[in-house]
Amino acid sequence: MLAECAGSLYAAATARSPVIAAFGSDSLIELFSATVVLLQFFPLFPFTQQQANRAAGLLLFALAGVVAVIAVVALVLRAHPATSLLGIGITIAALIGMPILAWLKNRAAVRSHNPALRADAVQSATCAYLAGITLAGLAANAAFGIAWLDSLAALLAVPLLIKEARGAWRGETCGCC
Repeated sequence: MLAECAGSLYAAATARSPVIAAFGSDSLIELFSATVVLLQFFPLFPFTQQQANRAAGLLLFALAGVVAVIAVVALVLRAHPATSLLGIGITIAALIGMPILAWLKNRAAVRSHNPALRADAVQSATCAYLAGITLAGLAANAAFGIAWLDSLAALLAVPLLIKEARGAWRGETCGCC
């Protein structure tokens, strides 16, 4: 996850791509979510189901805000992102790996009755959706050279992120993992 985050944010900076920046921000949010899972193993940080759900929801709401701001600023500034082979490669890897990771995390969460790990599984599933949207935006921009497609792809992710954030906050699962 750390490599995905670093690679995505580097690719976003070099290509000036809002959609890769959004994807890299999602990776950062996933790192925070994984931290919640790890903290529960320390006696000082016990998590209830509701606390884990609300932490996941807050992280997803924060991600939606970050993605929206990045995309709108890029549109206003008329950013012209370059094609990023690194960004395309990272999103393809995430599109393949994240659904598997989400499924494995969910299976482990069910077996261990671990609410924080269940919430983290939703984060991984959301990453897969965002990877698909990111890849579509990157491919369209690369193929057609229309700069605003990159920002549009980032904005298309916002409703999904808000929906997942609301569901996580209420303790509902996405049914995707």
